Amino acid sequence: MNAFRKVIASGLGTGYLPVAPGTWGSVVVVGLYLLALWAGQGGQLVASLAMAAVVVAASIACVALGGFAERAWGGKDPSRCTLDEWAGQALALIWLPLGTGWPDWLIAAVAGFVTFRVFDIVKLPPAREFEKLSRGWGILADDLVSGLYANATSQIVVLCALGELW
Repeated sequence: MNAFRKVIASGLGTGYLPVAPGTWGSVVVVGLYLLALWAGQGGQLVASLAMAAVVVAASIACVALGGFAERAWGGKDPSRCTLDEWAGQALALIWLPLGTGWPDWLIAAVAGFVTFRVFDIVKLPPAREFEKLSRGWGILADDLVSGLYANATSQIVVLCALGELW
């Protein structure tokens, strides 16, 4: 049972990948986003619903397994627990402008990925304060704040890249 919980808490094993496991967790979510875009033929609704489902599922699992993750891997917000990155990265990708095809979809995906990673590392207020919450909430909350910042920033970046803002 502990092995199963470790697989889930590590974002299906992404937390075990070498060098920057949180980045690997984000990469998987971006891949799911692009898969949802492809499967939904570029429909923003399909991609956004898929990302909303990832936010909800990863958040619930992160809160439920947060205490276990801290005990299993030691410390507050252990790097092997990447469910928080899954939730934050998915939030960063919800309802981004998509343009008309793959090049535009890639712009949205890259913008969402880069901005989330930057905000997750920098942890602008109140993200750092939210890390102080107990167990799974402390693991998760800072990434959700970073995901919101990344989404807002990515909205602007993508609209500019698509020539729709200026």
